[in-house]
Formats: sequence, C-alpha cells, structure tokens
Amino acid sequence: QVQLVESGGGLVQSGGSLRLSCLASGNTISYNSMGWFRQAPGKEREFIASITRSGSSTDYADSVKGRFTIFRDNSKRTVYLQMNNLKPEDTAVYFCARGPYAYGSFHLENDYDYWGQGTQVTVSS
Repeated sequence: QVQLVESGGGLVQSGGSLRLSCLASGNTISYNSMGWFRQAPGKEREFIASITRSGSSTDYADSVKGRFTIFRDNSKRTVYLQMNNLKPEDTAVYFCARGPYAYGSFHLENDYDYWGQGTQVTVSS
C-alpha cells in the first residue's frame, strides 16, 4: 500500500514561484516513475510532468516547458515540482501519482496506480 501526500501549494502572484513536494509512505516508490497532474476548476485533469525511477529522464507538458522542473530524492521518498514564472492559468489542484516500473513517458491517468489528495495552487494576476 502506498500513500502520497502533496504539500507546498498556496497563493502566489503572477511571475512568482512555488515548490511542491510529494512524500510517499508505505511501500517504496524508488522503483517507479512518478508524475504530476493538475485539475483546474471546470476542467479535466491534465498531465504536467513525469520522471523515471532514477530521475535520469523527465517529460513535460508543452504548457509548462521551461517553467516547471520535476525532480526526486529517493532517499527521502519525495518527488518535487519546482514551478517558476507562474501564470494565472496555472491555478489548479496539483496531484502527484505513482507510475509504472518500466522506463518511458506516461501521460495518461490510467498509467498511474496511486494518487495523492492534491494541493491547491492559486496564481493571482
């Protein structure tokens, strides 16, 4: 059983930065890819970023490339999302999730088996 808990969300002005954390408890996540998704009010959940089990490879949605960085520290069982140059359209609930053991880029919700409860990010104009 895996439990994922996101933290680090909050209210920030446009152009500001936040760092989200996802701490895993229970079974280890060190042998799995991890991903970040977000869901804005009235919108469907969308893929943001993913990272392989060792952190050697990452992938990003076009909307956040150059602004967001995903990285992980397996010794702390934590995956991070550094969010820079935030925009109002980034306002959403952000979720972390555990992905497959296999290497690759996984963009679909169905690729992930455990999900956190989410953390709210609000970006004001």
